Amino acid sequence: MSDTEHTAETSNPISERAMAAPMGLFVYIILYGGMTVLAGVVAFKQVQLWPSDLAVEAGIFPFLLLVVITSTIAQLYGQKLANKLIWIGFLPLALSAALIYLVLSLPASPEMLEFRAGDLAAFERVLGQTPRILMAGPAAYITSLLLNVWIFQRLRGSGEATTFGLMVRGAIASALSQALDSIIFVTLAFYGEFDITNLLIGQVLAKVTLSIVLVPFLITFGVKAAQWLDSRETT
Repeated sequence: MSDTEHTAETSNPISERAMAAPMGLFVYIILYGGMTVLAGVVAFKQVQLWPSDLAVEAGIFPFLLLVVITSTIAQLYGQKLANKLIWIGFLPLALSAALIYLVLSLPASPEMLEFRAGDLAAFERVLGQTPRILMAGPAAYITSLLLNVWIFQRLRGSGEATTFGLMVRGAIASALSQALDSIIFVTLAFYGEFDITNLLIGQVLAKVTLSIVLVPFLITFGVKAAQWLDSRETT
């Protein structure tokens, strides 16, 4: 056997292990990294939840997808892997924050200063978040997502869940974790600057409502989609 053949033979098991991740898991890991970064950007806008007067920061939508993804992974691939993904989610958060800081620190081009000063001001306003908000986001993120996975799995019991049971577990876990997320984020980000009572109540009600209305169906779809992707890989 030649050295080249020996090298290829010994390296094949490593390559096979690297490719062993189910396709559904692989896709959701990629989506997870994107949603962790996007949540902090779109959170600058508050949207009204029609037909009520409740308002919620738009970061809830990608964040709910994080809830759906971690719940789906816990359901199909285990709680340990879901928790590991939550902790690893700090990596894209940290890298994106560092790159945003770098970009904000670099001087704008003369052309932009002269012809697009309004765009530059809006860009800096959206991305130049205060240090308190930058600290509040990760604290709420790690606590609420770990709690969501823990509750989701504890409600599972010893048997296989039905579709209805899956939806109920998803709604309960998401509603409780999102309520805690709102309390942590709003308190750390804004307490002492103004009366946070109305904002806190609105955020909790809005996030719990979305958790009950949207999350059960999204988790059901997420599980079915992952199973379909995994089955396509084996055919």
